[in-house]
Amino acid sequence: MPDVTTEASPHPLYVPLRAEPSPAPVAAPGPEPIRVPTPAPAARPAPAPAARPAPGPAPRLAPERLRTGIVGGAGALGLLWGVQARPSARLDAFFATGAHLTGLLAGYGVLVLLLLMARVPAVEHGVGADRLARWHALGGRYVLGLIGAHALLALCGYAVHTRTDLVTATGDLLSYGALAAATAGTALFVAVGVTSARAVRSRVGHETWRAIHLGALLAAALGFVHQLAGPDLAGGLLTRWLWSMAHATVAVLLLWYRLVVPVRAALRHELRVVEVRDEGPGVVSVLVRGRGVARLCAEPGQFFRWRFLRRGLWATALPFSLSAPVRDDTLRITVKALGDHTRRIRRLRPGTRVLAAGPFGALTAHRRTRRKVLLLAGGVGITPLRALFETLPGGPGDVTLLYRASDEAGLVLRAELEAIARGRQAALHFLLGPSDGAFDPLAPRALRDLVPELAAHDVYLCGPPGMARAATDSLIRAGVPASRIHSEDFDHG
Repeated sequence: MPDVTTEASPHPLYVPLRAEPSPAPVAAPGPEPIRVPTPAPAARPAPAPAARPAPGPAPRLAPERLRTGIVGGAGALGLLWGVQARPSARLDAFFATGAHLTGLLAGYGVLVLLLLMARVPAVEHGVGADRLARWHALGGRYVLGLIGAHALLALCGYAVHTRTDLVTATGDLLSYGALAAATAGTALFVAVGVTSARAVRSRVGHETWRAIHLGALLAAALGFVHQLAGPDLAGGLLTRWLWSMAHATVAVLLLWYRLVVPVRAALRHELRVVEVRDEGPGVVSVLVRGRGVARLCAEPGQFFRWRFLRRGLWATALPFSLSAPVRDDTLRITVKALGDHTRRIRRLRPGTRVLAAGPFGALTAHRRTRRKVLLLAGGVGITPLRALFETLPGGPGDVTLLYRASDEAGLVLRAELEAIARGRQAALHFLLGPSDGAFDPLAPRALRDLVPELAAHDVYLCGPPGMARAATDSLIRAGVPASRIHSEDFDHG
């Protein structure tokens, strides 16, 4: 493939620079930050709409259905435990029965956690990566609690049954191979939980955290060995078969979607960097081209996990949203330098091989339920919303984009946004000013003034976590139902 430098002619994904000067920002009265009204329609056309990929989008599993399925599975396990339980007034039997229930639920919880992170397209596209991550984190706390309760109840039951102290009982139990495996697995799960705590996570390098997290797979395998030896599964052939099939299914999904599919996509599409362009202070766009990219079925608003095969970047998969629709077998991301890895992206060279896992995410047009749509972006969170701003169907006035930034230098892809707004006669407002300023442009009253009939809109929201939380609260107070606020937040670090 021929080299393409950053001095090459404009790519079709980019809107050519305007020949006419940009209208000057209009300062609002009082302390309100600068706002830029929608430019008047011009003769110059907007970017051509992206061609629709030939393959259809992947099926989507609704969050409510997934949640119902998870709860239903836990209920079925509780029923299994209830059928096998034998009422007894003996203290050791009471401890043993509780240990059986917590052990079954802990094993099931581990399977659920692995399934949530298996990157199954129907789950990722329907539920959303950020919600899956939150469920995974919350479920991890429950699983660790269940594992701890199971171990304590089993130890107490054994000590009471053998009439020994806890220290002696611990030594006796560890002499059993299945219990020693379970103990090693528990230690691995605890290490994963500790390094995932917010206070620790910020001090642990990403690669270290990832390596420890991979230990959860070994922990799950050790736990499976222990569970098959337990009385709840060892006594019934059908129960053992069902439990084994559940583990085998999750293992196959993990292997297929986290290893086989990315490798197959890399061989099929042969993605390479073709251009790196400066977009502003610390911001670059990277264009990646390959073969048959339309078969990836990437939708505006989605993201990939990118692995650039060069020193300093190949070991980490970085999640970045598409900042433009797919055209001419070309994908585009726009990246702000926020850490060591993102700073290295600026130094990518044309021809660099790229592995892209995805697409992922549910911040797409399928969430839309209303004719009018508000896109609310903060900082580099404009990237998925820029693609939606261009492609969401609607007539004049149906789509509004509010872009929050501290100053004009922080506006990314401004020329493209203004060209899109002119072409489709959409409302575009740049809300500029410091986040700690006296006037809050995202306050409920300010939002209602900017967006008539705000409560009748669907809202797509993407920005820094603090801004997203504040904006969500303001939107709800302004009358927008929480079910119509669509956001997706994932760690770009």
